[in-house]
Amino acid sequence: QVQLVESGGGLVQAGDSLSLSCRLSGRTWYIRLAAWFRQAPEKEREFVAFIGWNSGITEYAGGMQGRFTISRDNVKNMGYLQVDSLKPEDSAVYYCAASTGYGPSDPATTSAHYDYWGQGTQVIVSS
Repeated sequence: QVQLVESGGGLVQAGDSLSLSCRLSGRTWYIRLAAWFRQAPEKEREFVAFIGWNSGITEYAGGMQGRFTISRDNVKNMGYLQVDSLKPEDSAVYYCAASTGYGPSDPATTSAHYDYWGQGTQVIVSS
């Protein structure tokens, strides 16, 4: 089992930056990918980015590279998502997820790929 706890969300103004954190614990040696998703009210959960836990290789959803930066510290078992130039449409609950490689074979840009999820941290961007 892997446990994930997000933090860093809150109410911010448009144009601000925000750094979200994800603390991973448990059997972290199994982690292959860590990712961030977000879900706005009445919308489906949306892929933001993933990072190879050992390789550090990253992939972003189309249109998100530039304002979003995913990173990790696999010694401290922490994942991060930096969001710059926040817009009201970035308002959502942001979720951290991890895959071990033993779960579903769905693409890593889909929520189905990930075995473990945090509870989410809410970001509200006011205009």
